[in-house]
Amino acid sequence: MSEPVRFSQSQAALRALATQVLELARAAGATAAEVDVSEGYGQNVTVRLGEIETIEHNRDKDIGVTVYFGARRGNASTSDFSAQALRDTVQAACTIARQTAEDPFAGLADPLLLAGPDIADPGLFLPWDISVEDAVALARTCEAAALAVDQRIRNSEGASLSNHASQFAYANSNGFMGGYASTHHSLGCTVIVGEGDQMQRDYWYTSARGENGLEAAEAVGRTAGLRTVRRVGARRIATCKVPVLYEAPIASGLFGSFINAVSGSSLYRKSSFLPDSVGQQVFAPHVTLHEDPAVPLGFGSSPFDNEGVATRARDVVRDGVVQGYFLGSYSARKLGLQSTGNAGGAHNLSVSDTGQDFAGLLREMGRGLLVTDMLGHGINPVTGDYSRGAAGFWVENGEIAYPVEEITIAGNLKQMFRDIRAIGTDRLVRGARVCGSILVDGMTIAGE
Repeated sequence: MSEPVRFSQSQAALRALATQVLELARAAGATAAEVDVSEGYGQNVTVRLGEIETIEHNRDKDIGVTVYFGARRGNASTSDFSAQALRDTVQAACTIARQTAEDPFAGLADPLLLAGPDIADPGLFLPWDISVEDAVALARTCEAAALAVDQRIRNSEGASLSNHASQFAYANSNGFMGGYASTHHSLGCTVIVGEGDQMQRDYWYTSARGENGLEAAEAVGRTAGLRTVRRVGARRIATCKVPVLYEAPIASGLFGSFINAVSGSSLYRKSSFLPDSVGQQVFAPHVTLHEDPAVPLGFGSSPFDNEGVATRARDVVRDGVVQGYFLGSYSARKLGLQSTGNAGGAHNLSVSDTGQDFAGLLREMGRGLLVTDMLGHGINPVTGDYSRGAAGFWVENGEIAYPVEEITIAGNLKQMFRDIRAIGTDRLVRGARVCGSILVDGMTIAGE
């Protein structure tokens, strides 16, 4: 059995490197500087039809430094941690800064917003010391469970198991220093049923910070197989306007569009369909979107953002009304606002539910379309116009009738958000956005 892989540097060593870089920047005349030092390692194994397809190992490291000469900014990076490489990288960043135009909004985060000196480790590091042999065995078990669901499943795109770990240290010349390690593991499988033009495929996967948070390999494979078989006999439907139920695995994508629209870069560039939306009724009154950066083992958990700004729990949307944006320091200054601690993205967003389980949502819909797969990226970020290819199931009398494919769903996100009729309790935790299935009234389905 192979030896466990470990980091090549301690957290203390990363912080020492960060301190060294800041000292080099100061000696070079920079008025301010910030540095991020990181390293990671991982393993990914894929099997297909029982045979090993790929075995991949990765190990990487990086130092990125940003320097400021007043309102001029420059940055550079290196994967070489030697003393000479650090000097060269800082010098490169300084050269760039001296040659760039002044930007009055550039600069470090407000010192008053930085996380305090006693930052607790968020506890996101649960390494999985699994050997290649055991990883292959789990992937084979997963795929075999999928193939065993139905004799018509004769082909596979494979089953993959990955485990990754990373750590970082961030520091700036305003006195902030922080960092921690984290892990991310996943197991998934995709299989194919049918032949020629009648082929259908589907998949399932599980992900978690630690191996104990993953679904069993047999369960993942069986779910992938069942989801694939149920798509046999898919057909097109006539063009119509009906309610649409977005299944939980894809439902969070609707809120991803909202996050993009109320994020700083979209707002100050005026490329958002939701400008000046704070205090406005954007969603149906029963929709609340909560951000919590302290969720145990959350994929978006962190005590501070990419600039060292302390994160905090808040309602981004309450009773359908937007309460705040997602801002880093630069975008906040451009908008005349204050950083919300979201440099680098949102932190563990959870969407409220309206009490129905999945079966209850089907009954609530009565007649309409259940969407289980989306194709393409047909969203206009400026107007909110929405048009995406889809596949799923036609629903009659609150029950799934038959599978459908080759259709397009169209609408406008502003209206869709207001038309959210219900949100299910079937929450699926796979990333930093968590919500149940979402029922939206009156969307146009383009079919035959």
